[in-house]
Amino acid sequence: MESLATLPAGQTAIISDLVSGSELGRRLEALGLKVGQHICVIRRAPLSGPIQIRVGTTDVILRRREASYVRLQSVA
Repeated sequence: MESLATLPAGQTAIISDLVSGSELGRRLEALGLKVGQHICVIRRAPLSGPIQIRVGTTDVILRRREASYVRLQSVA
């Protein structure tokens, strides 16, 4: 299982799990990251900077540490 922190820019995947504490999990869900949602990495900032993602029609910026809690499965 791959995490969002390692998904290359331009790739699409499906969220399979949110591995986090209750507060971070609620924040991620409030941003639209839910199991079964398609997610696409728009761009990755250099030097371990944040990641811009698209969930549905919403763009979100996440720290790489937060993105590592989002587990993905590839799109068939």
